[in-house]
Amino acid sequence: MTEHDIHKIDVGVETTYVDDQSEPDADRYVFAYTITISNVGSTPAKLLNRRWLITDANGRVQEVRGEGVVGEQPYLRPGEVFRYTSGTVLETPVGTMEGEYEMVADDGKAFLAPIDRFSLSVPRVLH
Repeated sequence: MTEHDIHKIDVGVETTYVDDQSEPDADRYVFAYTITISNVGSTPAKLLNRRWLITDANGRVQEVRGEGVVGEQPYLRPGEVFRYTSGTVLETPVGTMEGEYEMVADDGKAFLAPIDRFSLSVPRVLH
């Protein structure tokens, strides 16, 4: 078993455009995203911090760093899942997010769980 198998977190994402909170005439596009964090490794681990890069269609990048997610620092045993929903506001109808979670395992090893880039888009904008 490699170290990668011991410390392995999978991150899944679902996104939604929040029409009733958005104001396209004011360049305000609100998106919700639901994140599923799964410990597919063999060691329990705790999520300490998050880092996001949020890019809009104008190429404007916001970096967001913070402790935990939605006010929590979930502790995941092997096989456990933590799911949460949060949101972001863009000035354009299309953008992307990507990032990473800073984790620490019970064996003391700190490691990063990457969050692959995903798209945010108003329905019917991308064809």
